[in-house]
Amino acid sequence: MSSRAAALGFAPHSGWAAVVAVAEEGGRPRVLLRDRIEMVDPGDGEAKQPYHAVEDAPVAEARKRLARYAAAAEAKAHASLKRIVGRLGDDGHRASGVGILDSMGRKVTDLEAVLASHALIHGADGDHFREAIAAAAARCGLPVLRIPARDLGAQAASRMGLSMEDMQETVKALGREWGPPWGADQKAAALLAWLVLEKG
Repeated sequence: MSSRAAALGFAPHSGWAAVVAVAEEGGRPRVLLRDRIEMVDPGDGEAKQPYHAVEDAPVAEARKRLARYAAAAEAKAHASLKRIVGRLGDDGHRASGVGILDSMGRKVTDLEAVLASHALIHGADGDHFREAIAAAAARCGLPVLRIPARDLGAQAASRMGLSMEDMQETVKALGREWGPPWGADQKAAALLAWLVLEKG
């Protein structure tokens, strides 16, 4: 029997991300798993906010430290993603793609400019962990869809052909089936996974 497609949605934070896997059954989404992945070692405050940690360092040193933080975060994300993909496979599902909740912030690649702006540092810290998840997905051969949080609801409703109210009620119902925690992170991750699945 062939495996059924499943998609993963990630809602990242500083050093960790909520993840929900969704498949489709009878034309509606079904949650397969809800988890949390860690991308830094416990108690490593610097790695949780890497750009803040190198804010006052010379650019060359900052670049080296950031590369080290990025490699460690990607390794942890990859190990977690492999474990989750394995769990799905054991349950007869094939991971088909990954969705990452993105920010609306301006993407600046000039490190010197980033370190000179506290607002850009905040954005870069968040993108650091989004990039770790995206790199981990690429290593697993999974396509990645990144959608800004404020665009997710409208894009999903349009794709599913549902009203915003019906779509939100469907996502809430998924949480009632699973029980808590089913907060904003889990709702967004589930909706993102559903959208990835629909986009194929």
